[in-house]
Amino acid sequence: MDTFFNINPLGMEGLGATLTSLIRNCSNSKELKLWFLCSSLHQRDKDNILQLLQNEGFQGISEFIDFDAMATFGHLRSLHGDWTTYGRLLIPNIIKSGSALYLDSDLIIECDILDLHKIKNDSAISAVLGCPVQYALENQFFIKTLNWHPDTHYFNAGVLVFNIPLWEEQNIALRVKEISDNYSNEFLSADQTLLNAICEGNFGHLPKEFNMPWYPSNPQPKNNKNVILHFVGSPKPWDIFGKTIHAGYDTWNTYNTSFWEKEYDRLTFSKLVRTWKIRKSIFKNFKNKLTKKNDHLVN
Repeated sequence: MDTFFNINPLGMEGLGATLTSLIRNCSNSKELKLWFLCSSLHQRDKDNILQLLQNEGFQGISEFIDFDAMATFGHLRSLHGDWTTYGRLLIPNIIKSGSALYLDSDLIIECDILDLHKIKNDSAISAVLGCPVQYALENQFFIKTLNWHPDTHYFNAGVLVFNIPLWEEQNIALRVKEISDNYSNEFLSADQTLLNAICEGNFGHLPKEFNMPWYPSNPQPKNNKNVILHFVGSPKPWDIFGKTIHAGYDTWNTYNTSFWEKEYDRLTFSKLVRTWKIRKSIFKNFKNKLTKKNDHLVN
């Protein structure tokens, strides 16, 4: 089962728990091939990934592919000054048959990931159904520029299944280029916007338990057994102030091994820069948490 991650140095701290949870809950890791699309990733980071996989008894295959995110996707709108997220678009160029699973590095996988491979995949892209596009961050782009109906389906791209033959058959690479050339500055959610634009609301629907959003100041999602939990928004549990603000910190920390903590739980310049960029989200979620706590005390 070809499973892809797309990472840069800033994504490493969250990746550890994602990998650990994936392996510990997988019924047969021999069936997995883990691909790591690496943007500006140091050799030490790659070595740490391999060491974590060994520590957790991973028995499958792993492979690293380097790419220059800015050189390849710098003509498109960045996400907080970074283009790494667009690396997902490279997946159909890497494998030419079967299906490919893409996973974000801010997930906790508390189900057998091989169950995703059993789901019939008859669309070029499959994802968990999200909100109608009228509630998406880029709703003006979809509704006013692309003339979509407000109820058109939209998805979060944290968990995706690519049907490679259908991707090729439908010449989606050409569609990617056309939309990128015409609307390069419209992608508020980077490649998530682009992938939704490609699908125009038509994509395969994965069961909702395979991408259950967990927002920072919200309690743990209900029906949380055998699911993939997705730390949507900011701060993440591992961000500065994440331990205080994010209700999912303890769940994440369950899978954050001492080895990974030693390597990545430290204050860096990049982490400080990220904290500044997400400061509004930190303040908003801290305020929300205090409000909910006070409401609970009153009631």
